[in-house]
Amino acid sequence: MAFSLRKRVSVIASVLLLGFPTVVWSASLGTTAWAGVVTASSVIRTAKLAIAKQASAHVVFIAHSSSPSKTEKIVADVGRISGTESIVEGTAHLTVKLSSTHAYVSGNSSGLTTLFGMSSTDAKKIGTEWESWTAGTSQYANLKLDLTMSSVAALFPKAKATKLSTVVTGKTTYHLLKWMIPATTSLPKVMNTLTISTGAMTLPVTETAIVSGVTKATTRLSRWGEQVVVGIPSAAVTIPSSRSTG
Repeated sequence: MAFSLRKRVSVIASVLLLGFPTVVWSASLGTTAWAGVVTASSVIRTAKLAIAKQASAHVVFIAHSSSPSKTEKIVADVGRISGTESIVEGTAHLTVKLSSTHAYVSGNSSGLTTLFGMSSTDAKKIGTEWESWTAGTSQYANLKLDLTMSSVAALFPKAKATKLSTVVTGKTTYHLLKWMIPATTSLPKVMNTLTISTGAMTLPVTETAIVSGVTKATTRLSRWGEQVVVGIPSAAVTIPSSRSTG
């Protein structure tokens, strides 16, 4: 079965993000990480290194558009080699799962077509079952970007033109990164604010993005390092993509 991947705005793959860089842990964290002059570049670098040390994260993404009025919610648990996410927009819903060997997708008809980009004919063939792709296919590779820790690293902007400030909430101090993604002929302008914790756990907490003043998207990250339970669909309810083409 051939179709384009999801046509949606999300934390895991969208206009709100700047790609999927892979980072490697190579430095210690703590007070020494912030020693010296703190800049947007040093905050981004240290937070990326902190993410690289984490095995997983829980991500909740909510985007609300006022014109037309609609809300999309994504709840995901992403690990280093596996992950799972559920997506809801109106009556459309979709679930995506990733293991080290396969990727799986299932949803209702509108979820498969509007959220995943599947044709109505192909969505009817899948019905209430799961379609799967094996590791090594392009579909698996694309879904792996969405459902692993590399998607979390994609929250960060380039340091250039990113403004750094701090905010105190209660007794906790956070770094704030603010930047703009300029509009292009095909994409709208996006204003972003990323909140990052300080101290030993220099990890992103919340990102807020305003798309052309019409859509507001908020991403919250928590439960770092918890075990990711994917729940692989049984063979009885799975249709391999190699058998569902046509």
